[in-house]
Amino acid sequence: MDKILEALVCSNHTVPVKKAIVKKVVEAAEKEVTSEQCKALYTLTARLILLGEDSFQKQVGFQVMEAYARYHRTEFQLFFTKDFVLGLLQQGYDRLECKDPAIIDYIHCCLRLLISCPSVLEIFTVLQVELLRMVCERPKPALCARISTLLSDFVQCIPREKSAVLFCQQLVRTISYFHCPASQERELREYVGQVTKVSTLLQNIWKAEPATLLPSLQEVFTIISSTDPSFDPAISLASLVQHIPLQMITVLIKSLTTDQNVKDASMTKALCRMIDWLSWPLAQHIDTWVIALLKGLAAVQKFTILIDVTLLKIELVLNRLWYPIVRQGALVVLSHMLLSFQHSPEAFHLVVPHVAHLVQTLRTDGLSSSKAFLLQFTELIHCMMYQYSGFPDLYDNILEAIKDLPKPAEEKIKVVLNQSAWTSQSNSFASGVLRQAGKSETGKTGLVNLGNTCYMNSIIQTLFMATDFRRHVLSLHLSGTNMLMKKLQLLFAFLAHTQRAAYTPRNFFEASRPPWFNAGSQQDCSEYLRFLLDRLHEEEKTLQILQSAKPMNGPLTLAASQAPAAQSPPEGTKELHFPAEEPQPPEDSRTLIERMFGGRLSTGIRCMQCNSISQKEEPFTDLSLAFCPSSTTTTSSSSQRTPSSAADRPSEESKGLGQGSVNGGSEAPELHGPAKSPVTVPGGVGGHSAPVTNEPPLSVPDLVNYFLAPEILDEENAYFCDTCSSLQRAERTMEVVAAPEYLILTLLRFSYDAKCHVRRKILDNVTMPPLMTLPLHSPPPSPSPHRPPATAAVSSSSSLCPIAPAPPPPPLQVDSPESSENLAKKLKPSQREEEGEDEEVEVVEEEEKQVNGGTDGAEQMEGDGRTVSLVPYVLSSVVMHSGTSSESGHYYSYGRSLSGAGGRRHPLTGQSALEKRHLEAGEEAGPGSAAMTRPLSMQAEAWPGGAQGRRDWMLFNDSRVSFTSFQSVQNVTDRFPKDTAYVLVYRKQEASVLDPGRGGTPNGMSTSAEPPLQKELLDAITKDNKLYLQEQELNARAQAIQASSSSCSFKHNGSDDNDPPGSCGPSGGGGGGGGFNTVSRLVF
Repeated sequence: MDKILEALVCSNHTVPVKKAIVKKVVEAAEKEVTSEQCKALYTLTARLILLGEDSFQKQVGFQVMEAYARYHRTEFQLFFTKDFVLGLLQQGYDRLECKDPAIIDYIHCCLRLLISCPSVLEIFTVLQVELLRMVCERPKPALCARISTLLSDFVQCIPREKSAVLFCQQLVRTISYFHCPASQERELREYVGQVTKVSTLLQNIWKAEPATLLPSLQEVFTIISSTDPSFDPAISLASLVQHIPLQMITVLIKSLTTDQNVKDASMTKALCRMIDWLSWPLAQHIDTWVIALLKGLAAVQKFTILIDVTLLKIELVLNRLWYPIVRQGALVVLSHMLLSFQHSPEAFHLVVPHVAHLVQTLRTDGLSSSKAFLLQFTELIHCMMYQYSGFPDLYDNILEAIKDLPKPAEEKIKVVLNQSAWTSQSNSFASGVLRQAGKSETGKTGLVNLGNTCYMNSIIQTLFMATDFRRHVLSLHLSGTNMLMKKLQLLFAFLAHTQRAAYTPRNFFEASRPPWFNAGSQQDCSEYLRFLLDRLHEEEKTLQILQSAKPMNGPLTLAASQAPAAQSPPEGTKELHFPAEEPQPPEDSRTLIERMFGGRLSTGIRCMQCNSISQKEEPFTDLSLAFCPSSTTTTSSSSQRTPSSAADRPSEESKGLGQGSVNGGSEAPELHGPAKSPVTVPGGVGGHSAPVTNEPPLSVPDLVNYFLAPEILDEENAYFCDTCSSLQRAERTMEVVAAPEYLILTLLRFSYDAKCHVRRKILDNVTMPPLMTLPLHSPPPSPSPHRPPATAAVSSSSSLCPIAPAPPPPPLQVDSPESSENLAKKLKPSQREEEGEDEEVEVVEEEEKQVNGGTDGAEQMEGDGRTVSLVPYVLSSVVMHSGTSSESGHYYSYGRSLSGAGGRRHPLTGQSALEKRHLEAGEEAGPGSAAMTRPLSMQAEAWPGGAQGRRDWMLFNDSRVSFTSFQSVQNVTDRFPKDTAYVLVYRKQEASVLDPGRGGTPNGMSTSAEPPLQKELLDAITKDNKLYLQEQELNARAQAIQASSSSCSFKHNGSDDNDPPGSCGPSGGGGGGGGFNTVSRLVF
């Protein structure tokens, strides 16, 4: 029978003929057959099954074997013995290797035929041993899947007790070798199916024998935490996660994170590989385990691992969002990683370039689940942009992509951020490493955030971009190394010439930090700027005193300007208040701060009863501008001036520079009495939302006009007149009598609410003109070469000068009952715009007529013989505050190189256009006109030549420096409502600069090029640049060693142990700082 069957299957007959004859053979199994014939048939069927050339031969073998084994079981037991099975598993069959999956399939089929026979027990025993041996030999996925199928059907073949633990551990390790080289979908499906069969077997064993579970999980961790460079475990281990009971999460994670034997490098490897498991298509709960491990590491403050893993894997996690089958789990992990990584925006900025493309993909992929997923993803992005709102240029594309999608409420964002934050001290993050790259395309150097030092960084960059000031600082010849000016000079030199992308200003920070500023806490940049300028001023004054006491000791400051210092008159005899057209007093005895940033204000109070005038002058380094009260607010005229006006303070010559009338601080104090403060926050509870209004936004000229507007002192603010010896109604005026080279304007955005005991921020948008003019008042010409005593003593607040009153200007009718009406109403930009084009033309024509009698349209005579000059200023820098509180948020700055002489690079075209801009300041320009005493012009339109479109501005955001345009500077608050202009710097431009045809050097103090570095500074920079190159080389070598040793720590070898602490750590673009217990302290 066996010969006939063998000849038949190998013949050339058609398949139907062969099937018919095979059917006859199968039916003959019911008849009596000798033992020899059965053995021959079993041997033939084994050969057909194991060595058959095609599927037909294998199928015939299975059919005949099953038929004869059913009717002749005794003979089949004698054929399929334990020795025969052992031979198959150890030696194979003929030319078939023992590891061929066909052998396992053959054994599996035979066991089903012998399941009720006693002899099968002996075969089970053999299989327990042999299958364990085969698993230890790391079978391939196909063979292991066949073994798993066999063991799932015949659990008696699974090793028992200790052998069961070993079997599970070896099976886990075998799975770790299941790499998938396939690229076709069919092959991938087959591979996933094979892995699923093996993991299902393990699940069944763990359920049957719970003692095998923990050793199996320990083996999993041992595998994924391996740092062996020759071994990379397969992602197929992810298939086991779904079978681990979730009830074990707490115990397992605590055990792993507190085990002192687990090194950080091993834990980092393990976590990275678990995150890789997110790519496994069918596994469940991987995101749950990954987040549990991340939280466990945060609980034991292993933040180095968390930082390294996040920066290493955040982009891979985002990449998983493109695949719908693993999208949801990947989003959960991505959300946790981004929301918990709150000490720095670096992780978020790694994924920012891919967000807009992903949003577009989700919109167009056509899947029903994509819409809901897109809403979840957009909510996450809104949270991150809220957290790191100080990076407008990075987020423009994202905002455009998600502009029509809903935005979560601010309170919800705060709750989400607060729940996800790492609760740690800032120094726990000291291992973060700034991945230095080359300088940005701007060629400028950033400043590393040392832990909430963005306030200092923005001010330093603003001073550095004050070109004339920087050049003078770099030209100084200083001897003392402990001088603050010396440290500033060194810092400027490094910013100008270092090869580093970002410089660490640690020494300057320690030297310049005000004593009351707590290190690591957010501070007010305006307060820091005043303290810094005052320190530099007082330091130079001290040097001048020492120099005058020891004239032979040589110059201590700028050699070019200090050489003739001995020939200058004493400071007390200087006359600082001459009009602009008169010869300037010698500048030698003035400090550099006075020459660059110093101006003078004259405050006059006129008693409206006797017309006597009290006048005094005070220096200023910046103007603190309060916001105009809303036109709908009814207030008395006594509340229309910032509390820091000159008349409210005694004049003291001993007072340091910058302590004058307009340096009242960045916080507007709450006014007492029935008058309402002009700096209350309109719109929204808590002062954190900008008002909704149809009126155009305020402009910087509006605020300066409001600052210089006359004020009526009445009722509880009545003025005590010495002449009348009683409280009288009076008019207070403020005039600029000496214009600074750099005009610093601080917007009083923070006010203190005495009722709620909180500091609030005014989020009103303020437009910033690129060019404006400041009215400069000069005294009437004196008939004698010497000033009269009354003029020389104008700084005395007690000097009263009864004079015949000039006719009151038409707009200011002080004797009218309406004179106390809010003058700010006349200064709202909407008032001028509502005039219409026809009225504007008439005003311009009238102004042109009036200006024909003046000097170039920039000077007018007042009724008392004094002149008013319009000094043009060009916007140089802007410091932005991002946030809703003065005690949190982020500072960054915009700037461009601009000097008195450098203005030629940005000329204004046409004298008539310039005259028109100068004349736009006042509505009436006649002699004695009140509007002429406080004009300020603004250009709402673009600069000629399309300056708004040019990228001639730079954005300084801690370590990050990038090009931007003036249009971006103007529109930043429209795009990011929390980002508001706070400190503005304008550079004075003389007419000769604005009109290149006139020639001349403005102010007589501008230099046309960067000064050469002194040898000491050059040596320091050269040494540091060499050190930087060595660091780069060491980092490259370390990365090569790291790759070969597979150490996954992201900390570069040779990193600076003095890296900035915590949240403000050395990340690309700065980072947070201070404590992380509340959202309000999450600053970067």
